[in-house]
Amino acid sequence: MRLPPIAMGEGWDEGDLLITAGELRSIALSLPEAAERETWGEATFRVRDKIFLTLSEASGQAGVKASLDEQAALVALDPQSFAVAHYTGRFGWVSVNLANVDPDDMMDLVIEAWRKTAPKRLVAAYDAAEPASD
Repeated sequence: MRLPPIAMGEGWDEGDLLITAGELRSIALSLPEAAERETWGEATFRVRDKIFLTLSEASGQAGVKASLDEQAALVALDPQSFAVAHYTGRFGWVSVNLANVDPDDMMDLVIEAWRKTAPKRLVAAYDAAEPASD
């Protein structure tokens, strides 16, 4: 299952998104050793050359790395925002409709995707530097 691109409707622009491509890019690149590289004609975000996030600005969609359990929970919780990713869904990847997803939820998903991808020592250093949340 794949969400249809929201950009296909007339009058669509980035202002229709709850979280913009620029905001998503800023979140991803704020993480330690995160880098952006264009692949397959879209932006991919990597840590030590391993992808944790993809962004299609043309369709207002992103893809985030998740576990299969997390993927199932997200799709069941909000099928308007989340879907099993077209090619990588069998590995837990989730397609996210940026017009529907809460920005704080998206930030959490990106951080968790980075944590799943980054080396353990890098994650430990990140955790040590972050203030504890109550």
